[in-house]
Amino acid sequence: MTETKELRAAGAADLTFKRAPGAPDDAPEGVKVAGYAAVFNEWADIGGFFQERIAPGAFDGRLGDDVRFLINHRDLPLARVSSGTLALSLDDHGLRMETHLDPSDPDAARIIPKMRRGDMREMSFAFTVAKEEWDETGDIPRRTITEIGQLIDVAIVTTPAYAGTEIGLRSLDAHRAAQAGPENSPPERARRMRMRLTLTGQA
Repeated sequence: MTETKELRAAGAADLTFKRAPGAPDDAPEGVKVAGYAAVFNEWADIGGFFQERIAPGAFDGRLGDDVRFLINHRDLPLARVSSGTLALSLDDHGLRMETHLDPSDPDAARIIPKMRRGDMREMSFAFTVAKEEWDETGDIPRRTITEIGQLIDVAIVTTPAYAGTEIGLRSLDAHRAAQAGPENSPPERARRMRMRLTLTGQA
């Protein structure tokens, strides 16, 4: 379990540009942003250290979280669940989001041209983990997230990121320590983990 925020890439959003109903022809176009913030049972490589997937059911109970739609996971919200401007839903494929950005909103207006050109269309989501499972029977450790603790935000991003690699590695180290028992705690493994993170610039 991790209580610290992690970020994961979520693929490209579907973008639809259109004017509001009844708006004049010279009115600026808004943009409908829709897509999957997370996909179930799809393995992702996390920095070469481990693989990770999200199990079906991991987001159960999380649709009520006051999730915000942000730019690069910061700044003021472009939409949010509590205001009714961001819709989240679950299906067999994953967690789907949908919102319509208002061109009269200055924060939305500054990114709509970038989205139209294709400069910004990748999505990422921020979350914490409540329950997880590790499998080390293969060549690389595999982490299955079975329960999301909190769904924090969904973002349109310039560069999709896998922030939180160190958090995942700490969780893996805790899992190994629990499996080994206190008499075989792995301080040397923890030291090597820190060295690897430093060398790859993820510390």
